Amino acid sequence: MDPIIRPEKPEDQQKVRQLNIEAFETEAEANLVDALRNSAIPIISLVAEKDGEITGYILFSPVALAGNKSGITIAGLAPMAVLPGWQKKGVGTLLVKEGLKQCQDAGYDAVVVLGHPDYYPRFGFIPSVKYGITSEYDVPEEVFMAKEINKGALANCRGTVKYHETFKHL
Repeated sequence: MDPIIRPEKPEDQQKVRQLNIEAFETEAEANLVDALRNSAIPIISLVAEKDGEITGYILFSPVALAGNKSGITIAGLAPMAVLPGWQKKGVGTLLVKEGLKQCQDAGYDAVVVLGHPDYYPRFGFIPSVKYGITSEYDVPEEVFMAKEINKGALANCRGTVKYHETFKHL
């Protein structure tokens, strides 16, 4: 049976921190999650749980599209982590699918991700440059991707995605 995907609870925070440290082998993402939680910006924070164990985690936070006047709302997916022993077992897929659904329910028009170009396209992500959208970070075009939640939402958008200032303090 698959893990359940549910909103993170306050009592999960230490387990989520440890999961991020184990998955990324550094404290940077764990520190980012803690800082985003404390920033008072709206976040979508989900865990995968199996038999009381937190096996995966995903977070979405609002990003800005500088240079764009359309007023669309975009979420940034970052980070996503799965415990090493649970990787390649569908946990990440469940987290991304539920996270995208919750982004839609929260009224986001699109989601961006800086991630593996062989992983995220299965969820409909494509390089953001195809929409005329770039990342504020100097990264290869194929790793910064976007997905429209509302069909056509990015059709007339141009600009640079800017993450919350918390990301700059990693």
